Amino acid sequence: MLEVNSIAPDFCAPNQDDVEICLRDIKGSWIVLYFYPRDNTPGCTTEACDFTASMPEFDNLDATILGVSPDTPAKHRNFIEKQNLSITLLADVEKKMCEDYGVWQLKKFMGRESMGVVRTTFIINPKGEIAAVWEKVSVRKKKKVNGETIEILHVDEVKEKLQELQTK
Repeated sequence: MLEVNSIAPDFCAPNQDDVEICLRDIKGSWIVLYFYPRDNTPGCTTEACDFTASMPEFDNLDATILGVSPDTPAKHRNFIEKQNLSITLLADVEKKMCEDYGVWQLKKFMGRESMGVVRTTFIINPKGEIAAVWEKVSVRKKKKVNGETIEILHVDEVKEKLQELQTK
């Protein structure tokens, strides 16, 4: 797994419209790069919808949001249309980005082991360095505060960290 302050691995991958997006072309601004297992599944849909809903705030923070999964551009287009998403999704069909970023790992589910994407989010700073990492992301967590259960959204954690990093 990549660590904070390490250089973000270069990447070029097609988006949902088959347009190649490369790190070298968007370096210089803040990037939220999140990896997720598969389009149109419950956790992945919630995460993509949460990032879409927060797009204006990320835009105000001059940050580009990129979701990455091994799905094809066509599957991404379907996912975007079905869920009315406004974020950019990258197709990592060969799993090169997933391997370069250390998120393609052995997973255990219901007693079975298989290789897959471990939900992970990175913030990349304008210099192209990893500025923050969340591993094994829970899209929404329940937390007790003063005896009351509240829901913590991963997207809000990312937003707060991005604001904190930009004020340093």
